[in-house]
Amino acid sequence: MEINDFDYNLPTELISQKAVTPKDHSRLMVVTKEIIEHKHFYDILEYLEKGDVLVINETKVSKAKILGQKLTGSKIQLILTERIDERAFKARIQGNKIKVGQIYEFNDNLICDVTGQSDDIFEVKFNKPITKEVLEKSFILPTPPYVKRVVPDQEYQTVYSKKTGSLAAPTAGLHFTDELLEKIKAKSVLIAKVCLHIDFGTFLPVRGAITEHKMHREYFEIDKETADMINNRKGKLVAVGTTSVRALESSADDQGKIIPQKSYTEIFIYPGYKFKTKIDALITNFHLPKSTLLMLVSAYFGRERILEAYKEAVQERYRFYSLGDACLLVL
Repeated sequence: MEINDFDYNLPTELISQKAVTPKDHSRLMVVTKEIIEHKHFYDILEYLEKGDVLVINETKVSKAKILGQKLTGSKIQLILTERIDERAFKARIQGNKIKVGQIYEFNDNLICDVTGQSDDIFEVKFNKPITKEVLEKSFILPTPPYVKRVVPDQEYQTVYSKKTGSLAAPTAGLHFTDELLEKIKAKSVLIAKVCLHIDFGTFLPVRGAITEHKMHREYFEIDKETADMINNRKGKLVAVGTTSVRALESSADDQGKIIPQKSYTEIFIYPGYKFKTKIDALITNFHLPKSTLLMLVSAYFGRERILEAYKEAVQERYRFYSLGDACLLVL
């Protein structure tokens, strides 16, 4: 299987630049092995029943991005990926000719030096401690590069986001509203909460052979209450997003039992992967061509069927990517 096996044609005008308001009024493509239906996201209620368990990812996007410039005046953007100490971080830097030894200036009298590099990750050190207050005042959310507008914070956070630490939103969850969640609970559907902090490894392109691609590690946690809820469920298991799937598969034993834990995962799910968890349905957005996320949904539902659904989504003018419409894959 080659990377081009996960390619498809997408007109650029279908890359969504803005979320629908209210969020649960986005479109929903419902895909089974036999049929495709076109709904709205609030219709998700039709596919949930008493005793089902809906798995959501509580991660919250960190304010980790800051715009600045080199001493020469050329623009850069820096995204913190991991704290080393109060002033030093690992980071991704976008700009021309980035190298160790450079100095960057930002608003609020912030300055940093580039002190090291490992592959595409740099180490930087700021001139003062980067506290929560500094992050809140000087940094912004690291929204997707294909969104060409400033995205308000509430548009790029799920209504149930709680645990700060992610570098991207778990976008399948962006379609839920508080009102819709209350209606879901009223049907006696259980809400299981996991956390997986999304790193840029999820979005890195696959270069070379798929089987040789390495995912960056991501932190996840599943507590005993959630594990018991999933293991003892009476109905369907419905995962909200590929991040929830990654958390479940990273915590399941060989019999598919979810083991409570706090750990890191480098799991890479692509066709040929044998799922340990019996996930009956997956809510997800429409993913980039050739991406690891498209490979994950292809592993879950079958590459040919996924590409058929994506072709119809293009024909029906669905909105793609992070701020776009949703898809419900039902096994």
